[in-house]
Amino acid sequence: MFIATSNPANQLLVLNYVGRVDLAELQRHRGNLRQLLAGLAPGFRVLADFSQLEAMDPDCLPEIAAMMEVLDETGVALVVRVIPDPRKDPGMNILSNFHYRMPPRVVACSNWEEALRALAL
Repeated sequence: MFIATSNPANQLLVLNYVGRVDLAELQRHRGNLRQLLAGLAPGFRVLADFSQLEAMDPDCLPEIAAMMEVLDETGVALVVRVIPDPRKDPGMNILSNFHYRMPPRVVACSNWEEALRALAL
């Protein structure tokens, strides 16, 4: 499952990856992601939570790359990733190198406590 929410008051987009994530799930939320981004100003922050991810289908990677490009176009400044188990990282650092024209600051955290500190929340 993929859940995207935003908090415009904190200029924060939250992306949650839960259980098994497949391409159809990500594609269903493409329009929702754009709507959420419309409420955020350039310089916004992203919290990408992979702590509940069990598995991600490899065919999701191009869709995630496209999401990164949309985030880049709309002015993301900081990406905080919660990835407690590095073996479950679907390759976010590699994708980041190729899909952000102006790379945002990226912080990898092993838990939510670290992530909230990195976001100054």
